[in-house]
Amino acid sequence: MGRCNGRCTLVGFCCLQLVAALERQIFDFLGYQWAPILANFLHIMAVILGIFGTIQYRSRYLMMYAVWLVLWVGWNAFIICFYLEVGRLSQDRDFIMTFNTSLHRSWWMENGPGCLVTPVLNSNLAPEDHHVITVSGCLLDYQYIEVVSSATQIFLALFGFVYACYVSKVFLEEEDSSGRCWQPRRAGLCHSHPDALLPRDQHRDQHRDQHPTHATAPQVVPAQPGGAASHVFPPFR
Repeated sequence: MGRCNGRCTLVGFCCLQLVAALERQIFDFLGYQWAPILANFLHIMAVILGIFGTIQYRSRYLMMYAVWLVLWVGWNAFIICFYLEVGRLSQDRDFIMTFNTSLHRSWWMENGPGCLVTPVLNSNLAPEDHHVITVSGCLLDYQYIEVVSSATQIFLALFGFVYACYVSKVFLEEEDSSGRCWQPRRAGLCHSHPDALLPRDQHRDQHRDQHPTHATAPQVVPAQPGGAASHVFPPFR
């Protein structure tokens, strides 16, 4: 029951991570944020791998998933520092999220709650394929929306990491205690008896020797003159 609860909880956290990553991927696509798009894609693949490893009792897949979560926490911590402009990071100078290919910002910059966008006409500051706007009246600035999104990802990743390590440890302990399995692990049919690992013919011969079911036919000894024939039964092995 404890193992089932751990597995079910881990699958639940993986599903939450998958939904949050897909939601974030949509808004990053709308904002042309190529670096987060690539990171989100890798994260989605890792979460699917974690779900598969949990359902199929694959501890190695869970270890790979846990290692990725460490990298994912570091990436989201960097995003928080970037939008809060910690240290020398600057949104006006560094366009890391777009790989320095465009001046696009987060989609929430123009579409945040309560934001009023006003285009600036006849501006010489924008390149040919861009336009200058002013944003005002936002109830929550886009920087803080991105920070909350990254903090949510870190929260889910930490819980997923803890449960992934726990479930992986349980799988490894069961593999060590049960030994080799005669049937697939997902069927739940593991035999620890050494006879289950013998070839079929050898196992049948050994079972017949240990548990004889048919008596050996008696041997008839010729009778001596003046005597009757006798039957000799060989002893059982």
